[in-house]
Amino acid sequence: MDKIVPAQYQPALPIDKLILQDGAAGAGDRMDLDVLIVGAGPAGLACAIELARLAKAESTELNIGVLEKAEALGEHSLSGAVVNPRAFRELFPDLKDSDFPFRGPVVKEAVYLLTKRAKLRLPTPPTMHNRGYFVASLCEIVRWLGAKAEALGVNVFTGFPAAQLLVRDAAVAGVRTAASGLDREGKPTPGGSAPNDLVAKVTALAEGTRGLLAQAWCEWQRVPSENPQIFALGVKELWETKQPLDRVIHTLGWPLPSDAFGGSFVYPLEPNLVALGLVVGLDYGDAALDVHVLLQRLKQHPLLRTLLVGGEMVEWGAKTIPEGGFYSLPKRRSGDGVVLLGDAAGFVDVPSLKGIHYAMQSGIYAARAIFQNLKTGGALSEYDRRVDASYVARDLYRTRNMRLAFRDGFYLGGLQAGLMTLTGGRFPGGRYEMHADADVPRLLSPRLRPGSAGTSNGVGVGVSKVDAVFKSGNSTRDTIPSHLIAPPDVPEEVARFYSHVCPAGVYEAGESGLRINPPNCVDCKATDVLGPRWTPREGGSGPKYKRM
Repeated sequence: MDKIVPAQYQPALPIDKLILQDGAAGAGDRMDLDVLIVGAGPAGLACAIELARLAKAESTELNIGVLEKAEALGEHSLSGAVVNPRAFRELFPDLKDSDFPFRGPVVKEAVYLLTKRAKLRLPTPPTMHNRGYFVASLCEIVRWLGAKAEALGVNVFTGFPAAQLLVRDAAVAGVRTAASGLDREGKPTPGGSAPNDLVAKVTALAEGTRGLLAQAWCEWQRVPSENPQIFALGVKELWETKQPLDRVIHTLGWPLPSDAFGGSFVYPLEPNLVALGLVVGLDYGDAALDVHVLLQRLKQHPLLRTLLVGGEMVEWGAKTIPEGGFYSLPKRRSGDGVVLLGDAAGFVDVPSLKGIHYAMQSGIYAARAIFQNLKTGGALSEYDRRVDASYVARDLYRTRNMRLAFRDGFYLGGLQAGLMTLTGGRFPGGRYEMHADADVPRLLSPRLRPGSAGTSNGVGVGVSKVDAVFKSGNSTRDTIPSHLIAPPDVPEEVARFYSHVCPAGVYEAGESGLRINPPNCVDCKATDVLGPRWTPREGGSGPKYKRM
C-alpha cells in the first residue's frame, strides 16, 4: 500500500439514527418552544437576540430556547480571532465599538513568508487588511452575547447536546438531546438521565463547524451544493509572554509542504498575552502530516522563538473550519421548520480569514425570517433571499475561487489568487471543482515524519498532545462511552493516519490496529472529515476554553 483514500474507510453518516420521528419512545421530559436554536455560538445567540428584540418591539410573547452542549457558555468556542464589527453594530445600534467584548483594535499588521530560518515580509493582500477591526476572544464574545440574550428573556440551556432531529413527515419539529451518565457500553447508570425532547415551530441549526444535524438534514432532504464542503484544521495556543507584541502577524510557507494550504496567525490579546495558531487545509497529500506537530515546529522559528522564550503556554485548543466558500454553500439553508446558520452552513471567507461577523449576520437574517414566519406564515425561504441579497453572499462570491485555486499547490495557487484579487474575482470565470477532503489520496511517504513534539534548541516551547489536552481544560470522565464511529478492521497505515490527523491524541496505531481514547476528544471534528464519525456525547464533555 503506497497511498490511502480516507473515504474508502470512513463510515457513512448514520442517517437512520439521526432522523427520528417526533413522539418516538425513549425520551424523558418534553418541552414546547416557539423557536429552538441549537448552538450558543455567535450565530445562534445573534439569532436569539434579534428574535427577542423583534418580539419585544411588537409586544409579542415568544418562547425562545438556545441549546448548548458545553457546560458553560463559551467553553467550546474557539477562533483566531480578528473581528469585523459590522454585525455587532447592526445588532447593537445603541452601543459604541468600545462597548463590545473586544480586546483591542488592530493598529499594526504584518504578513511573512517563512523559510526554516528566515522570513520575508510581504505586502499585506487586500483581502487580509485588518485596520478598523478588533482582536478578540471568541469565548468572551459568546459569554457577552449570552448575557445579552438572557437579559431579553431568552432561555439558554447549557450542558445539553442535540443528538437527533425530530421530524414530522418532511418537517423538522425539534431535537432530542443526548443521554447522560451512560457507562462504557452505553448502558444507563443510577446517576444517568434519559434524553429530552425539545420541540418548536422553527428550529435553527447553529451547531458550528461540521454540524452533525445540519449534515443529516442536508442528506435527508437531498439539499446539494455545487462543490462539497472542504475543511481546515486549526490548532491554537495562548501564551503568557515576557515580550510584548504590537501587531497582528500572519505567516505563509514553512513548516508546511508546498502542496498543503494554510498558514499561521499571531495576535496580541494583552501586552503579555498572545494567541498563536496554525491552520492547514485537510486536502493535504501526505498521510504523515500532523498539524499539532507542525505548530510545535513553527514555534522554533526565530520569528516566534524570540517572542515565546521565557513564557508559558496557558491554554490550547483545536477546531475545524469550513473553507469551501461560495460554491460549497447548501443550495438552500431553509426548509420546513428549519434554518441553517453560521459555520454549519459554511459562511466563512477564507481569503479574509473571517467568519464571526458572517455567522452573526446570518443569525440576524434568520431571526427576521423566523419572526415573519411565526407572525404571518411567511416562508422561511425569506432567510435565503436575505442572505443571497446581502454582503455575506457578495463577499463569498467575490472570493469564490481563491481558496480553491490552491488545489494546484502553494505557488500556482498564490499566483491565481493574486489575479483573482486584481480582477475582483472575475478571473478565471466559472467554478473550480473540488473533491471532498476524504476523497483526496494520501501518500504513505517518509518525507514529512511527525517526529517529536517536545522541546528543541533548549528553548522549551514545544508541548505534547497529552499536555495540550490538559491545557484545553478537558475534564471528560474516563468511563464515558465512545462517541466516535470507527470503521472495523482498520489497517495499521490508516490507523496511523488517524493518529496524525487528530491533534488531541484520541487515536493510537499499533500492530493490533486502532485504539481510541474517547475522553481526549476536544470536538474539533477533524476525523469526522477524514475518518471516524463524531457524534454528540453527554453534556459538559470536552474542552473548557476560557479565553480562546
